[in-house]
Amino acid sequence: MKYLRYIIIVLSLLCFISCDDAKEPLWNPDWTTPTPEPGDDQDPEPEPEPEPEPEQKPEKARLVWIDAAANFKDYANSESKIASDMARIKETGFTGVVVDVRPTNAGLLFKSDVEAPLTKVDAWLDTGYDWVYRTADFDYLQAFIDAGKDVGLDVFASINTMVAGYNCPYGLGPVGPIYEGEIDEEWATIVNTSDGLVSTMELGTGAKFLNPANDDVVEYLLGILEDLAKYDLTGIILDRCRYDDNDLMSDFSDVSRAKFEEYIGKGVTNWPGDIFAPGVNSISRVSALQRQWMTFRAKVIHDFVEKASNKVHSVNPDIRFGAYVGGWYSTYYMSGVNWASPNFNVKNYYSWADSEYQKYGYADHCDIMIIGAYASTADIYGSGEWSMQGFCRNAKNIFAGDVPFIGGPDIGNSTGFTDGKQGHLMPKIVDACINASTEGMFFFDLIHIKMYDYWDDIKSAIDQYLESL
Repeated sequence: MKYLRYIIIVLSLLCFISCDDAKEPLWNPDWTTPTPEPGDDQDPEPEPEPEPEPEQKPEKARLVWIDAAANFKDYANSESKIASDMARIKETGFTGVVVDVRPTNAGLLFKSDVEAPLTKVDAWLDTGYDWVYRTADFDYLQAFIDAGKDVGLDVFASINTMVAGYNCPYGLGPVGPIYEGEIDEEWATIVNTSDGLVSTMELGTGAKFLNPANDDVVEYLLGILEDLAKYDLTGIILDRCRYDDNDLMSDFSDVSRAKFEEYIGKGVTNWPGDIFAPGVNSISRVSALQRQWMTFRAKVIHDFVEKASNKVHSVNPDIRFGAYVGGWYSTYYMSGVNWASPNFNVKNYYSWADSEYQKYGYADHCDIMIIGAYASTADIYGSGEWSMQGFCRNAKNIFAGDVPFIGGPDIGNSTGFTDGKQGHLMPKIVDACINASTEGMFFFDLIHIKMYDYWDDIKSAIDQYLESL
C-alpha cells in the first residue's frame, strides 16, 4: 500500500505539470493539412482544355469576264437578258463579274462627255462576219450594276485602255473615235517597221493604239476614268494598258524620242537605229541603250497607272483599282509593262533588265490585279510559266505581297479549248487557279461558258472547291 501511495502521488504531479504546459503544444495542427472526411466539400479537378475548332478558310472570289464585243449581240439592246444571265452567273457559284465597257474598237458603254457611246462592233454571226448595232438608249453599265445588286454579285468594269479604234478585216472597214475625228491621228503610235517609221494608222487591219508617252493621250484617258469612277462599282480594271501589238517596234514618235533623251540625259544620234534597227522585234545580245529604252517604256506605263489610280481614288476612294495582265512576265517587257512589285529584283532573274527597271513595277499602285493564266488544256498544273497553276504561283512571287490577285484561264481560245468539250477539266482548273492565287480566280469569257454549255460543269467545280474549305 505504501508503494501504491507513492505511485499515485507521482502520477498526480505529472498530470499537473502537463496541464500547465498546454499553452505551448509540442505539435501544431496547422503544420499539416488534415485529411478530408468523405463527403466534405472539395475543389473539383480542372477540366482539360478543349481542342480548338479547325479554322475555316475564307472563300475566295470567283469572277467571270464579259467581253463587250463577244457578248454584244446578247446584251447591247436587252436589259432583261443582262438580268437573266446575271442571275444564272450567281446560281453557278460566281461572286462577281468583270464587264468590258470600252472594247478594242473604243467607244463607251457608260455615260461620259469625253468619248462617244459605242454603237456597233464587228462580230462573227450565223450569217457571217458583220456589224452588231446598239440602238437601245439604256445605260449598259448601270444595267449590270443593278442586276448585280439584285442577285448579290460584285461588278468590276474594265476598259481597253490604250486603244482608239479598229480597222476590221474582210472589207468591213474602220470603226472608232480615231477614225471619226474624235481623237487626233497624231496621237497614234509610230512603228519602227522594216520600211521605216510608219504610223499604226497606215498598217492595215487590227487595233489602233495610242502613244502612252503623249501627255494629251494621258489626259484624255484620265477623263474617261474619272467619269467611270462615278459609278457604284466594286472596281475598275485596266485592260491593254500597254504599248501596241508591234511590241519592241513601238513607239518611236518624236514625242517618245524627246522624252527618252530627257530620261537618259543625252541625245540619240541615230534614231531609232541606235536602239533597234528597222523591223527588229526581238533581242539577243542586249545593249545598254536597249536596256534603258525598255526601262523608259516601263516608266511611261508605270507613270500612267499611278496617275490613273490617283484619279479613280480621287473620285471614289472605295473603288478597287487594278489591271489585267498576261501572266507571261518573262516576255511582258515587249509590251512595255513591268507589272511587278517595285520590291521584285527583276535584274536578278532577267538579263534584259537594268538596275532601274525594278523601280517601275506598278503593283503597289493597285488594289487588285487579274492575271491571264492562259495555258492549254494539257498544262493545268505546273510550277513555271505556261501552266495555269504556274502562272499564278509566279505572280505571287513577282507581286511580293504588294497586291492581292486573281488568276484564271481563257476557256475558248487557248490550245485545247477551241472546240469545247472540256467540262470535265473544270474541277482541276478551279483547284489549280484558285488555290495558287491570293484572292480567287476568273474565267475568260462568259461567251465560251454559254457557247459550250459549261454552266453545270463550272458549278460542280465551284461546289467542290467550297466543300474543301
